[in-house]
Amino acid sequence: MLNLRHNKANLNFTIINTAKQPDLTIGIPVLNEEEHIERVVKGFLQSSYPSIVEILIADGGSTDRTQEVVKELSESDSRVKLIHNPEKFQSFALNKMIEAAEGEIFLRADGHCIYDDKYIEKNVEALLQPSVKNAGGAQRYVAENSVQAGIALAVNSFLGNGGAKYMDENYEGFADTVFLGCFWTKDLRKLGGYNTRNITNQDSELNLRLAEHFGECIYVKPDIKSWYYPRETYLKLFRQYFRYGRGRFLTKAEHPKISPIRGLLPFLFICFLGVYAIFDLLSPHNYFFISFLTILIGILLGESIRTVIKTKQNFKDEIWQADSKPPGIISRWMNTVVSIVTMQFAHFSGFSYQLVKRVIFRIDGW
Repeated sequence: MLNLRHNKANLNFTIINTAKQPDLTIGIPVLNEEEHIERVVKGFLQSSYPSIVEILIADGGSTDRTQEVVKELSESDSRVKLIHNPEKFQSFALNKMIEAAEGEIFLRADGHCIYDDKYIEKNVEALLQPSVKNAGGAQRYVAENSVQAGIALAVNSFLGNGGAKYMDENYEGFADTVFLGCFWTKDLRKLGGYNTRNITNQDSELNLRLAEHFGECIYVKPDIKSWYYPRETYLKLFRQYFRYGRGRFLTKAEHPKISPIRGLLPFLFICFLGVYAIFDLLSPHNYFFISFLTILIGILLGESIRTVIKTKQNFKDEIWQADSKPPGIISRWMNTVVSIVTMQFAHFSGFSYQLVKRVIFRIDGW
């Protein structure tokens, strides 16, 4: 098993000319990250990148020891700075940090992730390429229980990621968005930072504005590696994707021409299934809805087991990070199926909720 918890990935990297590296600010929005924040901050402080001027942590009112841990870290290294975010949501936190940032580059990080030893260097290396305004890597997942394992595998399937380029660990090139991101601070300020009207999906919305302003400029590089802990239960996963669905609707409303079609697919497809079912039920003729649904279930089951088999070695080497025995093939398969279904129906529900708010109640925002 690759021991990601201690950032000891044995990888080959291209060394960039450290004499010319721009000053860099790392911004981390947090809420109740006592368990992870010290590891994350110390990992960045130990980076070989020579020009980290500060690590800003914007706390949204943690009720655990997150703020105390950050203050202790700041006493041992003055580059660590705590910023209070009374509005709680990430978009507000990120904007406060962008406003305060002293670095030419703003690296957006997460308090619940694991980062490769050369994460900063590889981000900067990509950002320094011509026409790149935001650089990052694929969104990789790790798991410590069977639900997280199912989620981690589900996002490796087209049914779970919708064909998003930034979810493909092997893709390199331009995309419509990227996980987290590394930006020029002046560009973020020029665009007015993150959209605070949309408290989720803010990363994708910002990247759409970057593309509108600068053209093709969001770059995904496979050797920029970080690993994300997904939700621990299906209820939390449903709530997360419900919010994603709401955010996708708001992003689509603000950027109707260039928003990716995958943000609409769960809503359109489940609406189609509902209309098809009602039409078949009320019609005197048989339009084979049950047969169609059976085929869809077969596709879901088949794609899920294909994903489990495809990622078998990767699961053992990288995804599973608990000390306990990993779940077996059948458990992984079942949890992948449940994860995909939960994601799609939660996304549909959130999108529908926001649509009703806008069309019926004339409420445009969150």
